[in-house]
Amino acid sequence: MTRRLRLLLILLGLSCVLVAVHRLARPVWAPVVIKVRGGETVSSVLAKTKAKGLGFSAAEKDWVTQLTLIGLKEERDVEVWGFDGGGRRERLRTYPFHGYSGELGPKLREGDGQIPEGVYRIEYLNPNSSYHLSLKIDYPNEFDREKGKAEGRERLGFDIFFHGNSVTVGCIPIGDEAIEDLFSLVAQIGTDRVGVIIAPWDFRVRVDEPSIAGVEWESELYKNVREAMRPFHPAEPAPISRPSPAP
Repeated sequence: MTRRLRLLLILLGLSCVLVAVHRLARPVWAPVVIKVRGGETVSSVLAKTKAKGLGFSAAEKDWVTQLTLIGLKEERDVEVWGFDGGGRRERLRTYPFHGYSGELGPKLREGDGQIPEGVYRIEYLNPNSSYHLSLKIDYPNEFDREKGKAEGRERLGFDIFFHGNSVTVGCIPIGDEAIEDLFSLVAQIGTDRVGVIIAPWDFRVRVDEPSIAGVEWESELYKNVREAMRPFHPAEPAPISRPSPAP
């Protein structure tokens, strides 16, 4: 092997490592970069939202130990459910979408404008978002990467958030006041105690599933989503929407 070829292989290997670190270790380095670049911190945002009366009420603090965010694409709502770690689950908030892009069906590739569908978690909070505040969803997850690899899809997309404002290309915007409330809830309880479910529509009240052209594994995906939604019963109790939806 020539010296030049060895150098090229080393550079290629380093490039692969850098790409992997950029994508896979993003939850570790991104919050640090955000903190350095911006003027706000999670703590400073919490101080402001607390002054506005946003976040957990005193009664909610007494029992909520986990949160689940359920995004319903057809209904254009985000439900926030509290869980006490035992048998108590209650819907605490319902925030309407303030914007929408794409169609029903999973996100398949970078630039397709699709809001992902599946079972996710929150990676980190961004107090210096271009869209007021934001919560990073861990798309693509293991399921997304597995299906992408099987189909030869390499550029699956990234940087999917719940955020403020009303514009989006694949994210879920819920307006500035609502994202302040949601940001506060998640910051108070901790991102490691928050689950995310994004569904094409409410499988708790509909038994049918979308048929997505070009996707042969939608039944597997929607089985996972349906099972994740099963413990959350929409009829009880009545939802509390705070803050009020914008007119």
